[in-house]
Amino acid sequence: MTNIFALTPVILFLALLLGISAYIQRASKEERSKDFAKDYFIGGRTLGGFVLAMTTAATYSSVSTFVGGPGVAWNIGYGWLYMAMVQVVVIFLVLGVFGKKISMVARKIDAVTVIDVIRARYQSNLLANLSAIVIVAFFCSTMVAQFVGAAKLFEAVTGFSYVTGLSLFGLIVVFYTTIGGFKGVAVTDAACAIAMIVGICLLLGAMMEAGGGFFKISDYLAANRPDMMEPLSRGKMPISLYISQWLLVGVCTLSLPQSVVRGISYKDTKALHNAMIIGTVVIGIMTLLATTIGVLSRGILTEPLSAYGTYDNITPMTIVKTMSPFWAGVVIIGPIAATISTVSSLLLSSSSSIVKDVYMNIKAEKGESLTNDQIRWYSVGITVLLGLFVYTIAIKPPSVIWQINMFAFGGLETAFFCTLVFGLFWHKANKTGALFAMLGGVAAYCISMALKIRFMDLHQITIGFAASIILFFIGNALGERSDEKMLRIFFPEHYDED
Repeated sequence: MTNIFALTPVILFLALLLGISAYIQRASKEERSKDFAKDYFIGGRTLGGFVLAMTTAATYSSVSTFVGGPGVAWNIGYGWLYMAMVQVVVIFLVLGVFGKKISMVARKIDAVTVIDVIRARYQSNLLANLSAIVIVAFFCSTMVAQFVGAAKLFEAVTGFSYVTGLSLFGLIVVFYTTIGGFKGVAVTDAACAIAMIVGICLLLGAMMEAGGGFFKISDYLAANRPDMMEPLSRGKMPISLYISQWLLVGVCTLSLPQSVVRGISYKDTKALHNAMIIGTVVIGIMTLLATTIGVLSRGILTEPLSAYGTYDNITPMTIVKTMSPFWAGVVIIGPIAATISTVSSLLLSSSSSIVKDVYMNIKAEKGESLTNDQIRWYSVGITVLLGLFVYTIAIKPPSVIWQINMFAFGGLETAFFCTLVFGLFWHKANKTGALFAMLGGVAAYCISMALKIRFMDLHQITIGFAASIILFFIGNALGERSDEKMLRIFFPEHYDED
């Protein structure tokens, strides 16, 4: 049964995002007329600390943070919360490790994308083009998962059809990303991050009221599901799963290109430092509250999983059971905002990979260049086409959102960890090592995922990660030293010592 009261807050929020993007487009008209690619893809390097923190946090947080993850926590308990809290360090790692270094290099070589930096560091068009393919492939998988999760939530809470929800926010996010560019995405991401926190707090409050308070729900869990109160959940959260997830959603996330690119866009060092602090706090709050909601929802939804279908339905059912239609509509803005912020960032990064990193480079190799107007039309056109492609795939949804999301995370991490970490912090790294690491790591990861091969019951990220590191050093030993002129740009401190 459809409910217009639940739909109204969502429509108003989407209208706000459209308004923000339209304003950014008008405000950026002069900058885009001078250098469209720089303004459209990195916002002209003008982001302040608050916006940088919120856009990085919103890009990292996805619908699985609010739907898939809490659904699993409903089954496992506090063990899932202890594992999930490793995500608190993500923004501190990304901006702390890469922020200053990649910003310094990007300004020297006038880089607009992460692939620009990779191309310059390794002097390899093959590696850059391969990076673009990997980014687009795994980003599209992630975007599909985001669309599916938010549309299912929309359907469960509002009563409107899955396709209606998908079309409503799916097409709007494509439109506002296209017109707003990076600055539009960054500012709307900030609005989305605020919406996420507000939605989480409202849902937690409604659950406490419906369940009789935190202690009453905890007493119920202790009496009926004591395993949920234990770190290992009596076998459901083995140490191997902790290690796997700490790698997958913790340490290795520092190399996710959609987060690393934020390091190219900030205004100054003060903005970077503020973003590291604000972003860490925001991610901590969202992860703690969203996962806690998943655990405590076991005291609200007490039937077996078969009564609810899949883990992805737990959060929607909790919202419906504990809130009035209007407030339910307000709360689902959070997960929808998480979807929108993730999709908009990945969509823009994907289009930049195709237009800036591949097509424009091919033209440059032929001695040709694109006018500013041509760059504008190609960028806008590719952004629209990619968005519609993902929307079309999402019409027939795959299952288990968090698994799809984690698969894409793992693929990106195995592809870019060695390439970026060694490339930016070790002057002896060369393109052969980077190629071996990217090709071999992704192949090992995908094959082990497809064949369900595990080492010591660890997630396949460990296989891909290990293969990537081993192959990097093999390739590095076989390859030639990188161009010294470029190395002086990346490692001035090393050459100054000489």
